Amino acid sequence: MTGIKFPELEQLERIIERLGDRAQSKVIERIPYKSLEFPIHCITLGSTKPDVPVLAFFGGVHGLEKIGSEVILSYMQTLCELLDWDEELSARLEKSRLVFVPIINPVGVYLGTRSNGNGVDLMRNSPTEGVAATKLYGGHRISPLLPWYRGDEFNMEKEAQALCRVVDQHLFNSPLSIALDLHSGFGIKDRLWFPYASRKAPYPFIAETLALKELFDRCYRHHVYKIEPMCQEYIINGDLWDYLLDDFVQRFSGERIFLPLTLEMGSWLWLRKNPTHLFSRHGLFHPLLPHRLQRVFRRHFMLFDFLHRSLLYPKQWAQLGSGQKAHYENKAIGLWYE
Repeated sequence: MTGIKFPELEQLERIIERLGDRAQSKVIERIPYKSLEFPIHCITLGSTKPDVPVLAFFGGVHGLEKIGSEVILSYMQTLCELLDWDEELSARLEKSRLVFVPIINPVGVYLGTRSNGNGVDLMRNSPTEGVAATKLYGGHRISPLLPWYRGDEFNMEKEAQALCRVVDQHLFNSPLSIALDLHSGFGIKDRLWFPYASRKAPYPFIAETLALKELFDRCYRHHVYKIEPMCQEYIINGDLWDYLLDDFVQRFSGERIFLPLTLEMGSWLWLRKNPTHLFSRHGLFHPLLPHRLQRVFRRHFMLFDFLHRSLLYPKQWAQLGSGQKAHYENKAIGLWYE
């Protein structure tokens, strides 16, 4: 098999070279497609100690939504430049770890398809079954020729397994971790989603999630995000983050905190401003005009920085007493589930 290059992968490899020995880089999987082979890279910055907090970024799960990969790559490029002179960032990284898997589905990004090379929607690929997820977009096993195909019932795709290995190695072993998975689509507003996607029920860290949301709201009163459980919008089968969260809770209940978040960038806004996007393969999921693309790159760095700092200083949201926890749980149920 021969390797293949495409713009996002070439940019990632340039960043890896630019980071040099300041980062650890590993090809965690190689994905065959026809006569080609595509690598999945994982890059880590910061401390290698197992007890530091971890913030991980994932992009390109749906290849057609490549803006997620591009935002992460843009952020990594910024970090490259900051590491040349920003001693405060270097000090932060001595006490934490950043993990990047910008292109989970390299074949999908290369082809411009939602699915991977086998026609599988990776975010419908886990064994987790949604409660009353009856719509086609909720995930099905009818045919890979239809969108939202879940794949084999007993074997997850190599890309999904690679993502799970990274989470297990870097996030599950940390006492406090956040995963941020970047997507685009669904409406004109940027949404920050948390579990569950498979059922309408509060997840185990709902108190910490609301405390973190309120801290973010106080610090950035005019932020652009609608923060909510994914199940408020729709319920799906096979969600990878529900699958990983349930595994985490079963193994580490009460010992550690793991928040899997999804950033869903509202790409319909780009379509509303420029209806010609309808005539492009990427138009529904990617800003086509350069100034809009640059605006998206700038838009989310504040959130990334906030999440990193919140992990380093968790007293206000992740170290809740029993009374505080009960207060936030009751408040979250009233806000999101009643």
